[in-house]
Amino acid sequence: MEIKLDLKNNAYHFVAENESGNEVNIDASPAIGGQGKGARPMELLIMGLGGCSGIDVLSILRKQKIEPREFHIKINADREKDVTPSLFTDIHLTFQFKGNVDPDKAKRAIDLSLDKYCSAAKTLEKTAKITYDYTIEA
Repeated sequence: MEIKLDLKNNAYHFVAENESGNEVNIDASPAIGGQGKGARPMELLIMGLGGCSGIDVLSILRKQKIEPREFHIKINADREKDVTPSLFTDIHLTFQFKGNVDPDKAKRAIDLSLDKYCSAAKTLEKTAKITYDYTIEA
């Protein structure tokens, strides 16, 4: 994997680009001079967790011919206070399904993702307790 970052201003705004040419804007917190031109690095870690697990869950459900009409993930993450580096300590994901989704199969797909397949979860679980809940709306 190769990622390239280019500084775009005289503050902290970077544009990161992957090998496929996809770009992500990254910026620092306004508290240290960031200008709100992108996600902060620790936010990107949590977004990566959501994306990684979301892809797993959908892949597992689709193999069972289950296609949610809508699928959303909300994540709340807490970090250590007043220390540097400030690592994640608690991460909670809420998976929200709409459509004809079997609750047992949804739970099993989430468990498989977080416990076995999602590399982001396996990395973050070394410092953070990762929990989840889920809802299904017909």
